[in-house]
Parts: sequence; C-alpha cells; structure tokens
Amino acid sequence: MQPSVEPSMLDVFNDNFDRAAQYLDAPEDLLESIRICHHMYSIQFPVRIKNKVRIFHAFRAEHSHHRLPTKGGIRYAPNVHLDEVAALAALMTLKCAIVDVPFGGAKGGIALDPRDYEADELERITRRYATELVRKNFIGPGVDVPAPDLGTGEREMAWIADTYNMLTPNSVDALACVTGKPITQGGIRGRREATGRGVQYVLQEFFRHPDLVKRAGLSGDLAGKRVVVQGLGNVGSHFARLIQDDGAVIVGIGERDGTITAPRGLCLGAVLAHRHETGSIRDYPGATTLERPADCLELDCDILVPAALENQITAHNASRIRAPLIVEAANSPTTSEADAILRQAGKIIIPDIFANAGGVTVSYFEWVKNLSHMRFGRMAKRVGIQTHQRMITGIEDLTGSVFPQTLRDDIVHGIDE
Repeated sequence: MQPSVEPSMLDVFNDNFDRAAQYLDAPEDLLESIRICHHMYSIQFPVRIKNKVRIFHAFRAEHSHHRLPTKGGIRYAPNVHLDEVAALAALMTLKCAIVDVPFGGAKGGIALDPRDYEADELERITRRYATELVRKNFIGPGVDVPAPDLGTGEREMAWIADTYNMLTPNSVDALACVTGKPITQGGIRGRREATGRGVQYVLQEFFRHPDLVKRAGLSGDLAGKRVVVQGLGNVGSHFARLIQDDGAVIVGIGERDGTITAPRGLCLGAVLAHRHETGSIRDYPGATTLERPADCLELDCDILVPAALENQITAHNASRIRAPLIVEAANSPTTSEADAILRQAGKIIIPDIFANAGGVTVSYFEWVKNLSHMRFGRMAKRVGIQTHQRMITGIEDLTGSVFPQTLRDDIVHGIDE
C-alpha cells in the first residue's frame, strides 16, 4: 500500500478557491483569471560560502496586479519551491483585500536553512537575491514590496533595502522597497509584534459576538480560556505573551523539537528563558514533554492556535483535534480535507487570511511612512500637546484639583506610532 501524500499548499488553495467560487455568480473565465498567479520568477545564483561556490535556488511570485504594488514576505526554508510561493502569494491577495489594504499579493523565498549559515554568509546570499530581483524589476516601492516571513526578520530587510538603495541611487523612495525594517532604518514601531497582535485582536473580536462564542461551546471572554500554541516564532511568541496579559492560560506549546504541556498553565517568559538557556523547550520544569511537535494539536484546550508551518492539521489528525475553536495564525496550517472534517465536527475556524493579517496592515503604515518621508503625527504633535496642556490647565483652574503627574503626561503627550 502506497503511503498517502499530503496535498501541496497550491492544491489546498485551489480546493478552497473552488469551494468559495460556488457562492459567487461570476463567469468561469473571470474566476480563472483571479485564481492564476500572474508572474513567477525562478532564480539560481552562485554565492561563495567557505571558499566554495554554492548554487542557491530562489523564487518570487506576484499573484495579482489589480492593485500595485504587490506585497508579500520572503521566507528562508529548505523546502521552499515555486508552487509554495505561488500559493502564498494568492493568499496574500485575499488577505490584503479582506483588510482593505491597497496591495496585490506576492511572496518569495530562498531554499535554505538559515541555521546552517553565518551572518556574513546570509548577508551575501540576501544581497545577491535582492540584486536578482532588482534586475528583473521584481522589487520596488511601486512594483513589489517584500517583508519578513519564516526564517527572515529586520536584519534581512535592512540588507535588501540597502542593496536596492545602492542599485537605484536616484530613487528618493528607496526605503519603501521593503517593510519590516529596523526602526533606525525606516521601520515602524509595532511591526515586529504586529502579526501576533493581530491574532489577539481577532480573538478579542470573536468574544464580542455571543452567538459565535455559544456555537463554539464557550462562554464569557478570553480570561481563563485554555490556549495551545504551536510555534514560538515571531508570531506565536508575541501572541502567547499578549494573550496571557488578557488572562488566558497557555496549557501547551509545540515547537520543532517536541511539545510541553501543563494543565495549570505555562509561564511564557520562563519557557522562553528555558529555551534560551538549553536550546529547547523540552524538559521545562513542571511540564510534561511529548515527543512529537504535532502532539500539541491534539491537546485538550479551548483554543488551538497553529502558528508554525503549513499543512499541520490534515485528514490524518483532524478527527483527533479537541479544541472547539481554531485560529489559524500560520499560513494555510489546515488542509482543505481537514477543514471539511473539522467543520463537520462542529469546530469553528478563524482562517489565516483574516487572523494573521496584522503584519501586512502595519506594513502598509510603514510603506506610507517611507513614501511620505515623515513619521506619523509629526505635523500635529506640537499642536496636540499645546491643546491638551491648555485643556488640563483649564480643568484644574475650574475644579481646584490637580491632575496626577503620570495622568497628565499620558494626556499631554498621547500615543506614539
């Protein structure tokens, strides 16, 4: 008997697209033009690594140009391939449309494991990739604007922005060629935790709808809800920290090296400290360690948040998922077959194209900031401070009371980016 093969991300996207298309009164040729990925770029380039030339395989896909520029992350992972980035680009188009951000969808990646390379080697690889994108006009403030994804972060985005700036020296908007940059290099405050915070906001909104909460067999708000998080990367770690502040209880965490669970709750800060010291979440004091990373998906909990990789919930394990509410913080963590099984079982799924749209939303603000060459609030800040000072002084004169200094400072200075 041949072992079953899990569907690719592109297969899952096409299956879900076909299911959604059934609800639309649209011509078949129009639907097909929406489905297809317009531009796909496959690159092979050499980079010298430890006195040996290595060939790297990289990709960039632009799914839809109905709005420009296109927008999507760059991931570094060993199994990156063209179909995967095409599917992720299609998901980005839908994600941007749902949150009404004026971008088309795109995605890119390089087939490598960043843990296998030193920082200077990754810099050479990243800069060469950026150079190839510039050569083919697959990057630019008004063309295609990458961002961080799996295996990349602020550092890689800074390298790409610097490379683009060197290759287009007369471009005054060069910093807008990429988002997710460090604050000191054109970035924006809040971008790093934006995706995780977006997942938190989605959950908060869910619990404002009593009918949905009742359908999930839950009650009340987030406080006291048992949450399992798969993946402690940028998205999962920030989400877990924020959700703990809302009073939720993290009862399980899954990482690439296994799962830890504690019915009474895990302290995220202590778990992160343990991982920093030992290199693993395994054998965290007071928790039970399970061998498989996917074991966390089957734990007893109220809310399951897959925040790791695609195709984690499949037809093989969907029937064993016990959480009544699933929030897709990763890109396409549930296959179409598993989605049908879960819904048949009465589970509620908040899809990735809505749940993890916080990153592209804040990326839009960074892009606008780079194009305007002015940080948000700069023009109105001084006027606002003067207005608030006069208001506080007037209230104090009328009432004879004095505002506490901390409250005064909060009111006068307001919020930042």
